[in-house]
Amino acid sequence: MITKRAKAAHAVIIIFLLSAWLIIFTTNAQAQLTEDEKNTIEVVKRTQNSVVYVTNIQLVVNFFSWTEEKIPRGTGSGFIWDDHGHIITNYHVIEDGDIFNVTLPNQDQRQAKLVGKEPAKDIAVLRIEGNLKDLFPLKIGSSGGLQVGQKVIAIGNPFGFDHTVTAGIVSALGRSMPGIGGVTIRDMIQTDASINPGNSGGPLLNSAGELIGMNTMIISPSGASSGIGFAIPVDTIKKIVPQIIKYGKVIRPGLGLTYLPDSYTRQLGLKGVVIYEVPAGSEASRKGLKGLTRGRFGRILIQDIITEIDGKKVLSYDDLYNLLDNYKIGETVTLTIERNGQKRKVTLTLVQSD
Repeated sequence: MITKRAKAAHAVIIIFLLSAWLIIFTTNAQAQLTEDEKNTIEVVKRTQNSVVYVTNIQLVVNFFSWTEEKIPRGTGSGFIWDDHGHIITNYHVIEDGDIFNVTLPNQDQRQAKLVGKEPAKDIAVLRIEGNLKDLFPLKIGSSGGLQVGQKVIAIGNPFGFDHTVTAGIVSALGRSMPGIGGVTIRDMIQTDASINPGNSGGPLLNSAGELIGMNTMIISPSGASSGIGFAIPVDTIKKIVPQIIKYGKVIRPGLGLTYLPDSYTRQLGLKGVVIYEVPAGSEASRKGLKGLTRGRFGRILIQDIITEIDGKKVLSYDDLYNLLDNYKIGETVTLTIERNGQKRKVTLTLVQSD
């Protein structure tokens, strides 16, 4: 007959054997992971409390009942920027919205305030308040040294599936894509990491878990990922976001002029940027620049066309905008001006753009 002491000893032995088997199984499972897989898992664990889900709601007045209705405008992703509750996302995620709800990794929902936006770069900044202790800002990297073929990890909320992870490589660098703000976004990162609707505004990370870009758009006939996605480089984000946080907008350098829209310039068969108006008393006016004028019979006459900035070609307003983006207010640039087929150089000091 088996004694109670023998039964207890037998149970201890079984527990010991099960524990040993579990340790061996876990160790073997971990041993089967490649170094690349281990790296991806580590990056995901490290950034899991840094990515959020953004819902955009528009307030619309019902014409018949005169009541205000909440209409969902769209959803996207975002990421924690700092310890003050600032969240970075794409401008097109919050476009035309009035209320912005943010779902945190722990499923807590907060209403966010729009701090500011820069449509030309498709960047917006939100801010949430309250307890932030479980939220961690992403480590900010650099996009200047990226190489084609480098591993990248994209995190977002495609189709509402929160905190979805995809991995891939940098497919190309320096891409220019049409932006929602009417000018191209340049120096974009092309990646084959799967990006789908809802991923917009999510972070693109390197193997060190550093932010190198923001997932922004895809090229796809079907609207779903086809392996061609684009991210705004973090070096652009680092230049734009601090200004939005400080001023509520981006303080850009400009020439203090207004320009004829490119569509009219192309219709006239011209290349460059046609100056529409030169403010009276401005430096440009003092140096003889002229905008559109009228002839004796009311015909509009084109005067000055900007064709170069510091020797770099200007074929359109898009070129002008992106070239000026490399300068600061107070710096000087040399314009090549064409008038009636004659070219001359004019030096202007950059001022704050409206």
